[in-house]
Amino acid sequence: MKRVMVLGVSSGVGKSTFAHQLGRKLGIDVYHLDRFYWEPGWNEATIEDFRSRQEEVVGNDAWIIEGNYSNTYDIRAAAADTIIYLELPLLVCLFRVIKRRWEYRGEKSRPDMGKGCEEKLDWDFIKFILTTYKKRKKKMQERFRNFQKVGQEKRVIQLKSKQDIQRFLDDL
Repeated sequence: MKRVMVLGVSSGVGKSTFAHQLGRKLGIDVYHLDRFYWEPGWNEATIEDFRSRQEEVVGNDAWIIEGNYSNTYDIRAAAADTIIYLELPLLVCLFRVIKRRWEYRGEKSRPDMGKGCEEKLDWDFIKFILTTYKKRKKKMQERFRNFQKVGQEKRVIQLKSKQDIQRFLDDL
């Protein structure tokens, strides 16, 4: 497990926290896609810049990249040896997003977020989580099958509870 792609069913599922803990355990650098995607002031990077930032990282011998951004799965999936998917209940994800907003109020930005992107929470974001959760959950199983067709054999790990996540980290 040297090139790890961390995905999740939704915002708030714990991708960043998990990736940070995994990186510490394995001694591997962690990269957050939100940092690659969001420019200061919540401006989106161009798709070319976003892709090139990822391509630069996947050229390394070891990495953990966390984040969904399905429009660039191809870059990470081709190079990953392990894909870890986190799936917690919708209410847990929503609670964590609200908690995160509260914890980072008044802060400039989270460590896993692009610089100049202050933590925010609005109805559009909540609606996005609510309307995409079930679709993503269903679509992910199909994506796992497709990941196996990209490059070498990949280890796909699904962690579907807080206990599964903790057990996985403890067993490393």
